[in-house]
Amino acid sequence: MSDDSVMLRPVREADLPVLERFLAGPEETGAFQWIGWPDPRRWRRRWEENGLLSEESSQLMVVSESDELFGFVSWRRIEAWGGGHYWNMGAQLLPEARGRGIGSRAQRMLVAYLFANTTVVRIEAETEAENFAEQRALEKAGFTREGVVRSGAFRDGKWRDGLRYSVLRDEFPLDGSPGA
Repeated sequence: MSDDSVMLRPVREADLPVLERFLAGPEETGAFQWIGWPDPRRWRRRWEENGLLSEESSQLMVVSESDELFGFVSWRRIEAWGGGHYWNMGAQLLPEARGRGIGSRAQRMLVAYLFANTTVVRIEAETEAENFAEQRALEKAGFTREGVVRSGAFRDGKWRDGLRYSVLRDEFPLDGSPGA
């Protein structure tokens, strides 16, 4: 999948050191994603198990046309009332890729991919109330702010409010074009 010079592709074994950078500390993850030292072999174990693609949760690499690694997008299954499900998605970019519009393009491409290849009618994303850059990226990707999740995340010694966003299938053009 491609949008200008940003593409999504499955994770390769050679990508694992880049994913492991996101476990190295707050400098790599960014202030809003750092929640402490995680399992350092998490990515490798999951890649060996299923290539980081499963029915419950998955990751794709965000890359340039020349295969420069920018980060990854991910999604996980959320059970809905009545036996259905929807996706919760997110993106994580390397520090050198932030602030260039890559995140919103990658998120828009992931939404288009999920709507084209799964039957869900809802995709949601969450971010901290103080993460203004991610709020802008989600809105550029076609998401609508739904509301505040009070004290929804614990980070850096305190509970923080979050914002929930969503996009519905009938609101999003299947080609993933801007202006959804």
